[in-house]
Amino acid sequence: MTDFAALLQADRGQSARTIEVVHPDVYTDWLKGQPKRIRALLDAQKVTGKAGNKAILPGDGDDWSALLVCDEDLSSPWRIASQPGFLPEGAYRLKSGEVGAAGLGWLLAQYRFERYVKPDKDGGPRVLLTNDPASIDETVRLAQATALVRDLVNTGSSDMGPAELEAEAEKLAKRHDAKLTVTRGDALTKGYPMIDAVGRAAAKHRSPRLIELEWGNPKHPRVAVIGKGVCFDSGGLDIKPASGMRLMKKDMGGAAHALALASLVMGARLKVRLHLLIPAVENAISADAFRPGDVLATRKGLTVENTNTDAEGRLVLGDALTKAGEDKPELVIDYATLTGAARVALGPDLPATFVNDETLAGDLLSVGTAVYDPLWRLPLWDGYDDYLKSDIADLINAPDNGYAGAVTAALFLRRFAPEGVPWAHLDTFAWRPTAKNGRPKGGEAYGLRAAWAMLKRRYV
Repeated sequence: MTDFAALLQADRGQSARTIEVVHPDVYTDWLKGQPKRIRALLDAQKVTGKAGNKAILPGDGDDWSALLVCDEDLSSPWRIASQPGFLPEGAYRLKSGEVGAAGLGWLLAQYRFERYVKPDKDGGPRVLLTNDPASIDETVRLAQATALVRDLVNTGSSDMGPAELEAEAEKLAKRHDAKLTVTRGDALTKGYPMIDAVGRAAAKHRSPRLIELEWGNPKHPRVAVIGKGVCFDSGGLDIKPASGMRLMKKDMGGAAHALALASLVMGARLKVRLHLLIPAVENAISADAFRPGDVLATRKGLTVENTNTDAEGRLVLGDALTKAGEDKPELVIDYATLTGAARVALGPDLPATFVNDETLAGDLLSVGTAVYDPLWRLPLWDGYDDYLKSDIADLINAPDNGYAGAVTAALFLRRFAPEGVPWAHLDTFAWRPTAKNGRPKGGEAYGLRAAWAMLKRRYV
């Protein structure tokens, strides 16, 4: 992983180039105040004052500075995220104003996933200097957590199965002196039958398991964080077409988010009793695969008629939610790359967010907007509960009427969430299809910083 700590440093007056950020609305006035040679140079480079324009400006001798025309708000983490890819290695400081949230974008713009390729020889690090050294540790932790999501999701499924998710959880447990428990084999079959059913068709070395990590003072409020860990989703016997299977390495994106959020909680030593749960499986095809029409037992005692083996994420999450509720949490958050319906409705950038508590919903949405990690709330609409009715079991896992797919998936999970406990379900894409400044194409964290900001406000 990129050494982000080296890229954001306290400004102690060391030698550095200057970055001047000019808003498009004041660019014309700014330009009038520049020497004639600078105006001519900018004209030659076709800098017109449009947002995104950038240039190198000469100084005296071998000195130079950078210009960025930017319309991003001062609180945006992406304000100067275009610069590390434009500027050569070296140290930089803003000509005016504080770095603030822009430090995160500066770091994430230098993220690279190079597990399968030779490192890009684009020079050394681009270091940003800040007058607020107290903010460095938090910014670096956020960058590391985001990079963890990106790394795990970008990794090919051949190298990211249930065992590898377990290894990631074990690393976190050792780093923060947490307790790790892994349930597999007969204990999984008896105790978590839906997790076992979904994952039992996989090869032995990719066998299903429930990964649990507990950390913190038992006297502190208990917070459960759950992540869907489907390490590859073929669709099962209801097999996906090739186009639908292409990105299914990312179907463990919920687990990646949960691991990253847990790392932030433990790294900041929040005053909580953290309970991390990751049902880790591969939804494979074999003679032992679960079938359409099977009636599945559950940890909660309900019976589920399986109407679609490609609606497996909600099954493994159901058992994990039940387990989380048994330990009397004060708050439950789950992340899952759950439904294509959420992407159709909201696209890749907005996690469909379902919350059973108005205070929690308000907190999540407000802080998400504040930290530029937006969420969009969809309803837990009681009127669609009838869509989950079964003729032979307590409920089905997936209606076939084509309506409100993200909502009905959330309603299914609600049957297993602990009653009377604030619960948030984030149906996230975990993938960025098109690159933006500081945000390369590939695995991405959506809703991570929003949940973290909410937890910090409540439990710092």
